[in-house]
Amino acid sequence: MSSQSGPAPLTLDDVRQAAARIAGHAHRTPVLRSRTLDRLTGTETFLKCENLQRVGAFKFRGAYNALAQLSAEQRARGVLAYSSGNHAQAVALAARELDSGAVIVMPADAPRAKLEATVGYGAEVISYDRYTESREELGERIAAERGLAVIPPYDHPHTMAGQGTVALELLEEVPDLDALVVPVGGGGLLAGCATAATALRPGIRMIGVEPEEGDDTRRSLERGARVSIEVPHTIADGQAATTPGELTFAVNQRLAESVELVSDEEIRAAMRLAFERLKIVLEPSGASGLAALLSGRVRPRPARVGVVLSGGNVGVDAFARHLTTG
Repeated sequence: MSSQSGPAPLTLDDVRQAAARIAGHAHRTPVLRSRTLDRLTGTETFLKCENLQRVGAFKFRGAYNALAQLSAEQRARGVLAYSSGNHAQAVALAARELDSGAVIVMPADAPRAKLEATVGYGAEVISYDRYTESREELGERIAAERGLAVIPPYDHPHTMAGQGTVALELLEEVPDLDALVVPVGGGGLLAGCATAATALRPGIRMIGVEPEEGDDTRRSLERGARVSIEVPHTIADGQAATTPGELTFAVNQRLAESVELVSDEEIRAAMRLAFERLKIVLEPSGASGLAALLSGRVRPRPARVGVVLSGGNVGVDAFARHLTTG
């Protein structure tokens, strides 16, 4: 954990205000326990089920918090987001609920289930090739042409504060956690959760988890500066970021103890266990934190450990392939 100083881009009060703003709109998701999981990991494990959140992922929290703070005039003009799927759905639904319109820039190879859900919420989808085009450049150009407000998927204080409500809720229910394990893509979920958790429970271990092929945050923490990697080829499409966010990295560099890596096969094993023993469906990105605990990549034993199950958006065919592969 870095001891760097400087003004915090996010505070516990920001997260608490986000919680009040999204109350009645986002679900307060359940915390799941499993004796089998405790036995396998040697921990007391508390699973925060964001796979049961609206749109099937934690992203709705940040999207709604961000859109709710736009002016009525801006909401009337509309918003734009770029996303591989979960943020896309979240912004589309939040825009619909706040009487706004949404344009979503999505990669052409985004999972079909996520694409169809985004369109189903009423958004206009513009496709791009994630391997040859920059979604940020494309999105900024379209937003400027149409006068749309850009809702970043992670690198914005309002988005980060909304995601931090995950940890706020979990610690209200389980206040004496020793560690919190959080999947990392762009870093907004970890940054928001770390802000809330370390303020409420000083000394809590904040542990991020990335897929082995998408280790941009881990590399950045090791180097002490943000680094970029090639677009990762991993089943965890929601964690296929190439560079940590500027704001998210500043928070995670200060508050995260470490970022651990998991293989695609370890993610598949966690998806299988979640389905067979816990009776829940997780997408690959949503299972990475659980995979880190099950595989021993994270070893906070004996301890009371929270794990964020960040999403459950996976199509039937893809889910079946993941469960039968390896």
